[in-house]
Amino acid sequence: MLGIIGTVPEEEFPFIHGKVVLKDDNIIINGLNVPVNRGTPALIAAAIKAQEYFNGPEIYAFLAGDIGKGDGSRRLYHFLSQHLSDFDFRVLTFHYLQPDIEWHNKVLSVIEQLKNRPVLIADAGFMYAAKMSGKAKHYDFFTPDVGELSFLADEIAPHPFYTRGFILHQNDNVPDLIKRAYKFGNASNYLLVKGETDYVVDETNVFDTVNQPSFEAMEVIGGTGDTITGTLGVLCCADFKPHEAAVIAAKVNRWAAYYVNPHPATQVAELINKIPEALIKIMNENQKMPIPSN
Repeated sequence: MLGIIGTVPEEEFPFIHGKVVLKDDNIIINGLNVPVNRGTPALIAAAIKAQEYFNGPEIYAFLAGDIGKGDGSRRLYHFLSQHLSDFDFRVLTFHYLQPDIEWHNKVLSVIEQLKNRPVLIADAGFMYAAKMSGKAKHYDFFTPDVGELSFLADEIAPHPFYTRGFILHQNDNVPDLIKRAYKFGNASNYLLVKGETDYVVDETNVFDTVNQPSFEAMEVIGGTGDTITGTLGVLCCADFKPHEAAVIAAKVNRWAAYYVNPHPATQVAELINKIPEALIKIMNENQKMPIPSN
């Protein structure tokens, strides 16, 4: 089972958890319809469409409303610290949560004590918390964009707002930012860096770079980075090595865009609906049809 944890930027959105399905560009969790636009709902929707190809795994989400005050994130942190051991996840994907080092460490401590430790993926706010806590190496994947990578590469910045200018100005030099992130222990075991060119690396290897097909409009469509992370979680549940899963996720996102032929007004839901078609193409090219492990 794939677990996805994140927030929705609505103050009145309730804390909720359960299995998730997708219908008419809405994710449905415990009878609640949530529009797919960007953020964690887009990540969940991408995972649901990716699992159609593999006929699994089941997707279970934990969501709360948070408009930046941290109240919804704290509800999630508290619930997970108390109840995560009640579940059995093969992969856990953490997304938009307010970074809180103390709560992050409580949740990570629970995970480390699980009988079956899941693959851990962190993006957005939870990735920040993982870096700030000094526990980046406990994670299998971070999925930063280049701006987020700059924060990982800054060994003294306590928060992304304080990333030093000389590092931010290296945004066109992704390989050096990756080296800095690993040098100072601020990167996970694998990185999937999302950008004009996507990089799949670990501390010593560049496994692949992916830059085609390319569409300038993708830069202005909200949620296109979230969809890569959603697809990655499903691939990590299937019979792939970590770097293979990341390369496929990057390619699938680009080919989903190809089938949409995006323009600035394109909605991320249109891209998400093309993920199964893109997976068929990439998997046929690989001539590898894995048996998924649910």
